[in-house]
Amino acid sequence: MMRRLAWVVLCVAMSGSLRGDRPNFVILIADDLGYGETGMMGRDDVPTPAIDALAADGVRCTSAYVTSSYCAPSRAGFMTGRYQSRFGADDNPTGKRNLSADAGIPESETTFVKRLDDAGYRTALVGKWHCGTAPQRIPTRRGFDQFFGFLHEGHYYVPGPPYNDVLTMIRDKSLQQGTRTRTGDLIRGNYAPINEPPYDADNPLLISDESGKLNPVDVDVYLTDAITQQATKFIAQPSQDPFCLVVAYNAVHSPMQALLEDLSHLSRIEDVQRRIFAGMLIALDRSVGQIRQSLRDAGVDEQTMIVFLSDNGGPTKELTSSNGPLRDGKGSVYEGGLRVPMVWTYPGTFPAGRVEPRTVISLDVAATALDLAGLEVPADMDGRSLAQWFNDPLAKTPHHELFWRMPRGKAAFRKGDWKIVRPKAGEPFELYHLRADVAESKNLASQYPDVMKDLVNGWLATDSMMPE
Repeated sequence: MMRRLAWVVLCVAMSGSLRGDRPNFVILIADDLGYGETGMMGRDDVPTPAIDALAADGVRCTSAYVTSSYCAPSRAGFMTGRYQSRFGADDNPTGKRNLSADAGIPESETTFVKRLDDAGYRTALVGKWHCGTAPQRIPTRRGFDQFFGFLHEGHYYVPGPPYNDVLTMIRDKSLQQGTRTRTGDLIRGNYAPINEPPYDADNPLLISDESGKLNPVDVDVYLTDAITQQATKFIAQPSQDPFCLVVAYNAVHSPMQALLEDLSHLSRIEDVQRRIFAGMLIALDRSVGQIRQSLRDAGVDEQTMIVFLSDNGGPTKELTSSNGPLRDGKGSVYEGGLRVPMVWTYPGTFPAGRVEPRTVISLDVAATALDLAGLEVPADMDGRSLAQWFNDPLAKTPHHELFWRMPRGKAAFRKGDWKIVRPKAGEPFELYHLRADVAESKNLASQYPDVMKDLVNGWLATDSMMPE
């Protein structure tokens, strides 16, 4: 408390205007939302007016990437502003593997939120963490003053079974492939590679107390709405300090559960799997609108930078989520796994209504937030501040080269418009020219051997600087 008070006094003495000099930050993370799945990306079968309005008021990035096509490593990169391969966090722990002391972001790394917290920001994470469950790796030990949510990779949206007030569809490999069975509001189907995991096992909903301890909490509200309620509650808290709020939804990640009330407006969608997905997405979109309204109600919308992004591409078989026109999806190093929807808004600072084709990456969120907060961007950060860059449409991309390394030998490297892809261990790299072939449909490796050699050497040089 004394540290924060001292920082506030210093800043008032220097500038006289805390909110004017240091913006708030709201980061909205969708889970498993495909690149081509919202109205702002050209899809119109599921209404997403709030997300579309956010894009209309800001910069919609059409060549935005994450650092992995799996949840945990993507979030580790985002939180630190550094490639997670630099600190050995390429794995995506699921189930009981989340309980390992080694799972998540190691203590050697500092989140950008911790840097903001040390500089006097109020900080909170609501929703999904998936960056460690060991005592030193929980959110309230990594820079967040407040936390509500869960620590593993997923969670059911309502308590159960039985799952009341929702239509549920879960994966069941005991059924014949392609078949579904329905009992009341529970559907079982063999439509994806694995059974539905027991997401809630060893993974309660938690809320922090004043000491930072995480305590179990019972929630009887649809989880997307509960996360939004906690986010708007945080925004409404009276304070003279600026804030950083990360709202990490588990929507539209499985299990597939949508409110019956939302589904009542979607009868036009014949396929029940797609209908449930649509219900989950409109709940997410409604939440985006509610959070923006809460910023207006608090009188801070003009002083707040908002970033909306997905943590990776969508798993189409599992959710029906579209990554079009990109190839493949979650878990892949093709564009459909790594390129995501992303929007930045900051009234009066970032341009409105801009469609941005230049390459950016989720690592840039950390660097941009620190820069706008008047803090030094560490030299070892891989992210770059976009604070001034967005206003210069002629400036080169801050990322001429991008690197990906994932488990099971998956790898990719982008340099300019060229990209190499190794789908898995033991397979050769493939070569694509993304400006001419964003769908990665034509492997040009044999036609451009010199380009191929240059990019493979670039990947090897970067990989050699990463720990095993």
